[in-house]
Amino acid sequence: MAHKLVIVESPAKAKTINKYLGSDYTVLASYGHIRDLPPKDGSVRPDEDFAMDWELGDRADKPVSEITKAVKGADAVYLASDPDREGEAIAWHILEVLRAKGLAKSVPIKRITFNEITKKTVTDAIANPREIDQDLVDAYMARRALDYLVGFSLSPVLWRKLPGAKSAGRVQSVALRLICERESEIEVFKPQEFWSIEGAFSTSNDALIPAHLTHLNGKKLDKFAIQTEAEAQATLSMLNQLTWKVSSVEKKQSRRNPYPPFTTSTIQQEASRKLGLTATRTMRTAQGLYEGIDIGGETVGLITYMRTDGVSLSAEAIASARDVIARDFGKNYLPDEPRVYKNAAKNAQEAHEAIRPTDMNRTPEKVAKYLDGDSLRLYTLVWQRTMASQMASAVLDQVAVDIIGNDNKSTFRATGSVVVFDGWLKVYQESDDEDKKPEGGDGYGNVRLPPVNQNDPLTKKEIKPEQHFTQPPPRYSEASLVKKLEELGIGRPSTYASIMQVLQDRDYVTLDKKRFIPEDRGRIVTAFLENYFHDYVEYDFTADLEEKLDDISGGRIDWKKVLREFWTGFSSAIGETKDLKISNVIDALDEMLGPHFFPPQKDGSDPRVCTVCKTGRMGLKLGKFGAFLGCSNYPECRNTRPLAVAGGANDTSVQMQGPRELGNDPETGLPVSARVGPYGAYVQLGPAPVAAPPPEPVSEDGKPKKKKKKKDDTPKPKRVSLPKGLDPNLIDLTTALKLLGLPREIGKHPESGEMIYAGLGRFGPYLKMGPQYKTLTPDDDVLNVGLNRAVVLIAEPNKSNRPQREPGKALGEHPDDGKPVSLNKGRFGPYVKWGKVMATVTKSYDPDTLTLTEAVEILAAKIAKGPSTFGKGRKATKAKAVKEEKPAKVAQAPKAKKGKAAS
Repeated sequence: MAHKLVIVESPAKAKTINKYLGSDYTVLASYGHIRDLPPKDGSVRPDEDFAMDWELGDRADKPVSEITKAVKGADAVYLASDPDREGEAIAWHILEVLRAKGLAKSVPIKRITFNEITKKTVTDAIANPREIDQDLVDAYMARRALDYLVGFSLSPVLWRKLPGAKSAGRVQSVALRLICERESEIEVFKPQEFWSIEGAFSTSNDALIPAHLTHLNGKKLDKFAIQTEAEAQATLSMLNQLTWKVSSVEKKQSRRNPYPPFTTSTIQQEASRKLGLTATRTMRTAQGLYEGIDIGGETVGLITYMRTDGVSLSAEAIASARDVIARDFGKNYLPDEPRVYKNAAKNAQEAHEAIRPTDMNRTPEKVAKYLDGDSLRLYTLVWQRTMASQMASAVLDQVAVDIIGNDNKSTFRATGSVVVFDGWLKVYQESDDEDKKPEGGDGYGNVRLPPVNQNDPLTKKEIKPEQHFTQPPPRYSEASLVKKLEELGIGRPSTYASIMQVLQDRDYVTLDKKRFIPEDRGRIVTAFLENYFHDYVEYDFTADLEEKLDDISGGRIDWKKVLREFWTGFSSAIGETKDLKISNVIDALDEMLGPHFFPPQKDGSDPRVCTVCKTGRMGLKLGKFGAFLGCSNYPECRNTRPLAVAGGANDTSVQMQGPRELGNDPETGLPVSARVGPYGAYVQLGPAPVAAPPPEPVSEDGKPKKKKKKKDDTPKPKRVSLPKGLDPNLIDLTTALKLLGLPREIGKHPESGEMIYAGLGRFGPYLKMGPQYKTLTPDDDVLNVGLNRAVVLIAEPNKSNRPQREPGKALGEHPDDGKPVSLNKGRFGPYVKWGKVMATVTKSYDPDTLTLTEAVEILAAKIAKGPSTFGKGRKATKAKAVKEEKPAKVAQAPKAKKGKAAS
């Protein structure tokens, strides 16, 4: 009988495929790449037209031995690694090893690929094999050679010239530059004050219309039209003298189309924003869903291949999605024609399908009991996004009302929108751009305005000025960095997770509150590369190189030509650093970074003068633990500070001196201030209580009389700690009042009708609905989180994401007290439980046929042994024994004095 061998890259994938094929197939795993470039100089030799050496990996001996043995007894071999460049390279490496062993001629070896692991796609692939795609292999070898040449040429330069630097990579260095440049923008950012005028008007029916001032004195106001409080108060005085009416009402209906299904990049971004998963964790979870999950005794691949830039869906997938939409949501949610999406991403890779469920009928509810927390949440996200991509557009009514004063020169505008038909929003609520969060509402601007007509008179309820400050650009999160890299066409989305992990492993950046902060070491490396290897960390240069790699995979350019062009310039740049001394490098970097760390002073004084000794010059220094700013008079003067702009947003040496008055609360008239205390920054309503100390009581002999301390009944002002990320030097009155007004009502839950509140507690910002609490994520703003987002967070499982423990099997009632006895599955095997007593089922019993009588025997044996000797029982027993055996106290010899022996 014919015997066939299928080789995949992972054991999980092998296990799934093996269940789809008959007994005449053997499925083995290569455990990823079996060969790689040796980590030493000379593995890629440019002088020999980029000849490359390959060697078996440390863990490749066993899988190669198993594959070789199986090939000798096979009639056909199918290389079934993943359908991308890496997968093609894995298949090529296996073929090359078999050729070297002389086995490629004795048996036909073919390449097969499939985008999803289902029985149909696997059998169809075996029926339609092909040869190795040499263009994809060439693209892999070019990328591998480039990364090797950069790493093994540039890293030694860093080790020699920059103590503390570890290594540099082709794409990682560009990503690091992005993070460092963003930090520099934040540090030099100077907040600019501006004011807005907000109004509230009521109709004849007392319906309220919130609005903001758009025109003053017949001129349209821009963002910085009102810059000071004095200007705002003058504007307010003028507006308060006017009467108001509706000047125009604009109504229009808009349609919102759904997003395309997920690609590798977008699933990383959404999983970060919605689920709080890192890129690495997202891809690992998606890999498990792709390779297969045990569903009722059958291993099933739940999603298609997760490394793809494609946004298209197969005709079968679209037809299946449309069937589910019509059946489960109704015909009005089904568009007349299927939606077709095209790639908009730069350098889109091979035309794979988007990430989607392998079976649209397999809803999250149907698979929930088979998946752990992360897997279920990610599968739900994929299913919802895919279904939404084929659903009808959402329809919104948008209204804009202009309110004009009787001077015909001052205009307020009120805007609102109402979802008339939710369409795809019924299934999928897109997350807000984390760097451009709305100022309130539910993320869709769903503010319902009362019906009004032109020339309707309105009553002014309130007109008030609000102070604002411009905010610095936010640090990159994993999601926003992935988005930026993809926009620039740098790297491949499938490598972004490893890129961000490498930067953290090298201590070039840290991930704090889901935001990247460059370490001193990372900033110095970036400055060094920009100074001496500027072209190779340029965004356009790296993106152009990616385009050439894509051209190689498409057979449009020779891979060695690309390597020659790159190496000519790069090797020359390496050679120019050969004679550099460390002192030269420090001087160059000090000059390069000087204008940034030492900006010009307003009084014209030298910003580099040491503030301690007054004679030294502050400059860049390199120490054992990285770079810092230090005085030239070291060691006489030891003045140092970290790499931060003096007085900038990140200069931790600048602290707020005393309370900062923000203004008065309009309701109580009490002063509002920002302060810094021993436990951090906070805002306060009212002045600090000052009570004169009572006179000290004295006795007849004139000595102070002891007095019992009384409880201080002086009322304390209301205080609220500032959430992380809010600077007490920048906070304005409006924000302070919002904080002091917490907890606030967000809105009623659409299903339960219970009110949802947002507040600040001991452990940070939270949501509350009835007895249920939910901690807000670092990317959610307690002051602006809307109802839709709150409903999503309330519905999410707890952070542990542990799957629900299966209920035990009831065996009957215990003869002693009639309480139930059950058989359960635990971490260490089966056990029986009776009340609080739990006992392991030993190997002498068969759990499948265990009876109540046998369970009672096991429990009795457990009770007879007495309480466990672990944990508290053990400690208590030990403590008790020590106490009982304590010997009687005896006199001890005096201690010998230092330097003398005791007699």
